[in-house]
Parts: sequence; C-alpha cells; structure tokens
Amino acid sequence: MESPQVTAPGHASPESALPHGYTANKDAYLRRLKRIEGQVRGIARMVDEDKYCIDILTQVSAVTKALHAVSLGLVEEHIGHCVVGAAAEPDPDLRAEAIDVKVKEAAEAIGRLLR
Repeated sequence: MESPQVTAPGHASPESALPHGYTANKDAYLRRLKRIEGQVRGIARMVDEDKYCIDILTQVSAVTKALHAVSLGLVEEHIGHCVVGAAAEPDPDLRAEAIDVKVKEAAEAIGRLLR
C-alpha cells in the first residue's frame, strides 16, 4: 500500500490548488520561459536554414543556461517555501516526516538537473 503524501499546512501537494513557492514570481518565470521558447524556435529555424553548426551549438548552450537558471530558481523557491513550511508544522511527528519528504523532493530534482 502506498503511504499518504505528507504536506505541511499551507504548502501544496502536487495535486493541490494551494499556492506554490514560485507563485509570487510566476509572471517572471513565464516571461523567461516564453523568451526561451522563442530561442528554441530560432534554433529550429537555424537548422532549417542550414546555418553553421557552431552557431547553432552556441544558441543551444544559451538556451541550456537559461533553463538551468529557471530550474535553480524553482529549486530555491521549493526550499524557501516548501521545506521551510514543512519545518513550521506544529506536530513534531508530522514535521519530521514533512521535512524529509520536501528535502527528498529537492534532492531528487537537483539530481535530475545534474544528469
């Protein structure tokens, strides 16, 4: 049997409608992602137009760095909002479990970024 997901008060589980740590910066994240989307379209256009491979790789590198910056911002928001929020859980038993869950989520996300 699957164990229930532990969520600190005021901190959203993946399926919850409560605000996430990045909510305050959502518009900035969306602007950055739309800019990255445009860069990716530009790279596709470069390939379609048979541009020089090193020029394409330079643009791929720029997009990769931009995505890493977004990812790191989201990890920081997760730690600052979700992990810290789990530490505010009033029940000590639930607090320890909630912290463990949120820290594990952050560690796994960081691991995926490093692959």
